[in-house]
Amino acid sequence: MLILKLAWRNLFRNTRRTVLTVTLIALSLTALIITDGMVIGLIELMTGNVTHILAGEAQIHRKGYLDNNDADMFINDPGPVIGKIKSNETVLDYAPRVMSGGMVTSSYNVAGSMIYGVDAVREVAVSKIKSAVIEGHYLTGGDQEIIIGGPLAELLEVSLHDRIVLTTAEASSGEISQALFRITGIFEFGLPELDENLVFINLAAAQRIMVMDHGIHQIAVRFRNPEDAKNRDNDLYKDIGNNDIEVLNWLEFSPQIAAMIEMSNYVTLVTCIILFFLAALGIINSMFMSIYERIYEFGVVMAIGTAPGSILKLVMLEALLIALISSVTGNIIGYFASSWFEANGIPVGEFEISSIVIDSGIHTRVVADQFIRYPIYIMLLTLVAAVYPAVFAARITPSEALQRSL
Repeated sequence: MLILKLAWRNLFRNTRRTVLTVTLIALSLTALIITDGMVIGLIELMTGNVTHILAGEAQIHRKGYLDNNDADMFINDPGPVIGKIKSNETVLDYAPRVMSGGMVTSSYNVAGSMIYGVDAVREVAVSKIKSAVIEGHYLTGGDQEIIIGGPLAELLEVSLHDRIVLTTAEASSGEISQALFRITGIFEFGLPELDENLVFINLAAAQRIMVMDHGIHQIAVRFRNPEDAKNRDNDLYKDIGNNDIEVLNWLEFSPQIAAMIEMSNYVTLVTCIILFFLAALGIINSMFMSIYERIYEFGVVMAIGTAPGSILKLVMLEALLIALISSVTGNIIGYFASSWFEANGIPVGEFEISSIVIDSGIHTRVVADQFIRYPIYIMLLTLVAAVYPAVFAARITPSEALQRSL
């Protein structure tokens, strides 16, 4: 207790230095909390753009379909596959789809497009097609209904209720097939890659045009717990996957986004290293200045019999107290700062990452783990950084220290 009291009093022998050291460490902790929250927010944003907008959290296709999106590689009898999906308790919902490249022709222009045939009812639980409609209405099941992206509508110079022609190839024969549709809705996801290149029609109409009977190209799956999508031990992957059909989670069918997320995780690590290094230098500098100011005192107490171990404990306790004060201060500042950025976002302008447009700022995420893990790291760092000054103080030679003037 005596050493603890001395350590506490020594902190405020030079209040300005102690405050500056605490501020340095506390702001480093705050920066770590905000950076970690920003990375989590960015990952959630990218994950949401991949899984919630259209693709789903897992996809089922014929093996090799994604290599070239060949229209003739479809699941001819999807009934057994859908039965296994329904029996899986981790699955929230699913949506069968027919997909094919084709041409969209109006009276004024023509454009290449990806044609999606979707189940209008089931699709609502898996993607955001319905909520993306900004004009007209969503699909209702009619044979001639079609919804297209706003930029594509501008290119074709069409609007609601105008007629357009879809041209594609029949799935089995490769023969050219055409059908007339009337625009019932215009959508905007906010992603140029989707808004400029996709059109949606009803599943039955797509199967009829491509002469597929009840065949489908893809089944998009949404899980009750999004983390289940990453679990390759899930029965969904084991029961359905075989030599002909594959089940891929979003990390596998979107490798670019997965790589971006992996790279984002290193941002926190690099930030930690830089801030820890700067904080460590500040701690060492502060501790040595404190020791040099008291070197005569250390010489006196060691000359009257104080053990070097007691000096070591004193300096380490001072460092521990600084770490505790800094951690509490940094947690308080970090919580309020991160909470504000969670509500208002960090303004970073408009930029695009792997076709994902970010124009509303990055919203951080406040996670309890941030206020436990990082303060522990900071405290350990402070103690490690204080070892060298503490050992130096414990090795002071009394005869040399007493030669210094007060």
